[in-house]
Amino acid sequence: MNLLDHVPAAPAGRAGDRGRAVVQALHALVRAEAAAEAPAAGTEAADLEQAVWLRLLERGTASAVPADPVRWVRAAVRAEARTARRRTRRERSYTADGPPGDWAGCPERIAVGADERRALRAAVGRLPGRCPRLLEAMLAPHDPTYREIAGELGMSQGSLGPMRSRCLGCLRRMLAAEVVAPELRGKER
Repeated sequence: MNLLDHVPAAPAGRAGDRGRAVVQALHALVRAEAAAEAPAAGTEAADLEQAVWLRLLERGTASAVPADPVRWVRAAVRAEARTARRRTRRERSYTADGPPGDWAGCPERIAVGADERRALRAAVGRLPGRCPRLLEAMLAPHDPTYREIAGELGMSQGSLGPMRSRCLGCLRRMLAAEVVAPELRGKER
């Protein structure tokens, strides 16, 4: 005698009642097996349960009732747990400090970066006095040292730091003025 012996045989037109009876009969067993396998699989028991019910539904209405339901449920839960373990090993979670995936070669990222660099260089060119030459030297792709920048600009190395601070402050104020203030949201009073 197995779990489904007490399930009433449905008339020919009432296959849905038979399916509901199968679900009711197997519900406790599926829940218990999923709860037992879930911790080792690194997933939630409800996810395993759902996968097993999906497997049962994929069998079709004609063969919805397995010949040995207890063995079938155990095998299905263990197969889904193996799948979940493999998926857990393969998948990597998003990092909290950066964008998901490898965006280094993304065309959109390249275009946005180029646009930002153009806007920055244009703003640097509008700075007063010796600031444009100083910041252009600091933004050079070969990453020069303070000694090289001082030699290039003909100034003392000790005055680069304070001048850089004044130029960056001026650049911040200039860029802050160019940023559009956010519009009011909701009702205006």
